Order: sequence, then C-alpha cells, then structure tokens
Amino acid sequence: MADHSLPPPVGIRRIVTTHNKRGVATLQSDALLAMEDMPDIPGARSAAVWVTQDSIPTNENNFFDDGALRKISNPSNLDLVHPTGTNFRTTDLAPGGVTPMHRTSSMDYNILVLGEVILVLEDGTERHLKNPGDTVVQKGTMHAWRNPSQRWARWLSILIAAEPAEAGGGPLRPEFKFT
Repeated sequence: MADHSLPPPVGIRRIVTTHNKRGVATLQSDALLAMEDMPDIPGARSAAVWVTQDSIPTNENNFFDDGALRKISNPSNLDLVHPTGTNFRTTDLAPGGVTPMHRTSSMDYNILVLGEVILVLEDGTERHLKNPGDTVVQKGTMHAWRNPSQRWARWLSILIAAEPAEAGGGPLRPEFKFT
C-alpha cells in the first residue's frame, strides 16, 4: 500500500537551450516541471519533460542484439549521433573535469543522476545542476560541461538524430571547439 503521508519530491528541474538570431547558443527556459496527480493511479504523479511530433516509429522491438554493442560511424556528427536513430549513453566527469565546447545535430535529453555539473553555453550562460533528475533539453546548441565538485558526476543522455539547427543565416554544423 502506498504511503501518502510523506511529502512528494520536488518537481524535475528542466533547462532548455536554443539559439539567438545570430546563431549563438543561449538559454530558452529554466523551471521546475509541474507534477500532476495521475487520477487512475493513487499515489502517482507525472509530467511531460519534452514531446517531439515529427517522426518515428522504430522497429527496435523486433531486434535481439545488444544495442550497447552497436558502433556509430557518423564522423560528420562526431560519431555520437546515429543518422537514423538514437544514442542513449552515460557520461562520467571527474572532479574538476571540463568537456570542450561542442555541438551535434541532434535533440539531446540530459538527466543528472549523480553529483553535480555546470552547463556552460556559448553566450556565457551557466546553469548549475545539483539534484538527481535535473534535466537539460538541448536543441543542437554549442555547450560544455564542468564538474565544480570534489566527487564524480554522472548524467544520462539520449541523442536523437535531428536536422541541424538553423540561425544566423544558415545551418549550425556539428563541431568540437578545443581550446
């Protein structure tokens, strides 16, 4: 039997990135999702994090090989995005670690599960993710990650193949910016 006497957890924090008119990655929103009771399931709440509506279905339910063993050979998209599918991956970042600025032609869902990270956008905007479940929806934006803590951080990412974002007069192509 569900225990309804305990307060429910705080809603999921969702950060969404986008581009300004010049094509520079910037913040679109940063807010807690409103959790709603599920009328047919006592003690359950839910919220939509993000919904897409322009392609799919997959035939993956009929494949029996281990999807984690599949290699992505797509150098034009940094070998991170399957051209006709998805890539569900996990990333660990050491204490003090920083990734290079990068962008892929994909829609990415990033969910913090351990530790904390700072999302750094091209325009200098930073957002500190501290709670498991904090989520970033990236729409083909240039970004980096930094671990400001003294412990490892881990997040899960789902990269979905997408047309390149367009801004500043043209498509924004995948790239790494090593400094």
